[in-house]
Order: sequence, then structure tokens, then C-alpha cells
Amino acid sequence: MTDALKRLSDEGVAIWLDDLSRQRITSGNLAELIDQQHVVGVTTNPSIFQKAISEGHGYDQQLGDLAAREVTVEEAIRMITTADVRDAADILRPVFDATGGQDGRVSIEVDPRLAHNTRATTAEARQLAWLVDRPNTLIKIPATRAGIPAITETIGLGISVNVTLIFSLERYREVMDAYLAGLEKAKAAGLDLSKIHSVASFFVSRVDTEIDKRLDGIGTDEAKALKGKAALANARLAYQAYEEVFSSDRWAALDKANANKQRPLWASTGVKDPSYKDTLYVDELVAPGTVNTMPEATLEATADHGQITGNTIAGTYEQARADLDAVEKLGISYNDVVQLLEDEGVDKFEASWNDLLKSTEAELKRLAPSEG
Repeated sequence: MTDALKRLSDEGVAIWLDDLSRQRITSGNLAELIDQQHVVGVTTNPSIFQKAISEGHGYDQQLGDLAAREVTVEEAIRMITTADVRDAADILRPVFDATGGQDGRVSIEVDPRLAHNTRATTAEARQLAWLVDRPNTLIKIPATRAGIPAITETIGLGISVNVTLIFSLERYREVMDAYLAGLEKAKAAGLDLSKIHSVASFFVSRVDTEIDKRLDGIGTDEAKALKGKAALANARLAYQAYEEVFSSDRWAALDKANANKQRPLWASTGVKDPSYKDTLYVDELVAPGTVNTMPEATLEATADHGQITGNTIAGTYEQARADLDAVEKLGISYNDVVQLLEDEGVDKFEASWNDLLKSTEAELKRLAPSEG
């Protein structure tokens, strides 16, 4: 069952799980996935925690204690989510040690309501790093316009970062620039660059969802022939940009100081269109030095019938550029699509955070001690 996952791992793709819950931790399931399915990292987001807290009774003990102390709902969420991340980080610590800090990492996101506030995002990143207090944590910061300087500040403090919600190639270059600027600040401050890590989460499936919808609206044979091509093209051109930046003279100076490359992470790799192969965004995005964070269904599908045939990004850049140009020629604006997806991404995470607040508040009320 794990041959395809082993081949993926052997090709230099780190397999991370895009999910976490108290049940997954306490049942031994996470440890099992690490042991048997080549999982070497975990990503979380507000939607994942909202689902975990609202299902089952795994959080009842902690929620009951928090209710008894009459903490605010925001504080309860932070106590619950950082506890899960801390425990998951401890389970993944052997992987972290074995890979010299490259993998074995767990991501936790800043409050998405702060996405357009640089100073608040940086302050929250520092607070989360302190709360979790594990060297194998990544703090997730969205790649909004306000998030870019926050990435530099946070990296400059020596805090490792997962930059999330990247859709556009231009914004991705800004993210890499912000990372290098942060490393330069950290170096000037005398910090050990070898301890600072980062991934850049480039979102995949949502690009196809939006562009395919517009191609369907055009409805010509030419438009239909381009369906399912834009997301892979976008991600492959992102890898080209990664290769360029991390072979530059600017990078060489940081490399000499033992800095780590910021790895591209393929996020949103669960297929949204049921007519596409369910392992499409795994099989077709294989290249060394990348991460693929998968929902469990995609992980299981890859284990069962993924087709890992070696590097599927090398040699594709010309075709990838041609595919995006062809979409543009049909009147679909790339810049319009990626900006819409970024705006929607922030809105979705904010809505999930609000759902998380409501779910947690309801649980605190349910478990509050009766008077008397």
C-alpha cells in the first residue's frame, strides 16, 4: 500500500498531512501514519480545528476545565489548538531530529482576522511560537500584502514560518524576497540561520476550480481543451521561480551562512473536480526539495493507486507558460483570478475562524459547571 508514497518520498517530496485532531493524536493514528505512510509533517488551519472540536468528545476534559475557569473563547481556542500542535510536534520530534530540522514540523496559523495588519500578525506569530514552545513548529502567515513584511520580521526574529495562501507567481516572488530579507536581518542580529526554516504554500486545486468555471462559461472546444491545465502550469512555473531565486548570488551569500532554502509546498492538493484523477496534484507535481501536504483521502488514494514516475516538473516550463498564455488569450485574466482567490482565501479562513469561535463557545457553555 505504501509503495507509491515511498517512491514519492524517494523523489525528494516530503509528505505532510493536512489535518490534525486530539483523536488522531491520542489514538496513535498520527504515529501510525508517520511509521507506515511516510508522513513527515502536519499542517493545520482554522477549518481543521473547527471540525475537530465540533466532532466527538476528545476535547471535553480540557473544555470543561476552561469553562470552569471562565476563560474567553479566544483564549480557549489558543489553549486547545496549541496543545494539539505541541503534542503533534512531540510525536514528530524524531523525524525533526533525523532530518536536521527539515521535516517533522507542525504548522499553526495566526488569527486570520489579522491578515491585513502587519504589526498584529508579527506579534501573534511571536506569541504562538512562545505558546507552543517547540523547535519543530512553523507559524503560518498568509501571503497578503500586509503579510509580506510580517514574514520578514518574523523570520528576522528567528521564528520559522509557513507562508500560506499563495496563488500568484508575482506574489510568490515577493514571498521568497521577504524570506531572504528576513534571513539577512537574522544574520545581522547574530542568529544561527541553520535553525530557521520556511515553506511557501502554493495553492493548487483552487486555481483550476476558478479557471475551469470561466472556461466552461466560454464553452468553446478550445476553452474545454484547457480545463485542468492551469493549476499545474501555475505550480510548475512557481518551481521555476524557486530554482531561479535559490541559485542567485543573493542566496549564495546566505547559503554560506548555513541558511536553509524555503521549500515550495503544494497545498490544496485534494481534487475538487470529480472528473479528474484524485491523485492529479500529487502525481504531476513531483520534484526534489518540495512538500506536498495532503488531506487524508488524497494520502490514501496516493498510497493505493498513485503513479509516481519520477520528476514531473523538469522540462515542463515552456508548456506551462503556453498553457497560461492560452487561457489569457481567451479573455481570462490571470491577475484577476489570483487576486480573487487570495481575497476569497482570506475570507474563507476568517469565516472558518468565526465558526471555530461559535463551536468553541457552544462547547464551553455545554460543559460549564452548573451553579450551586
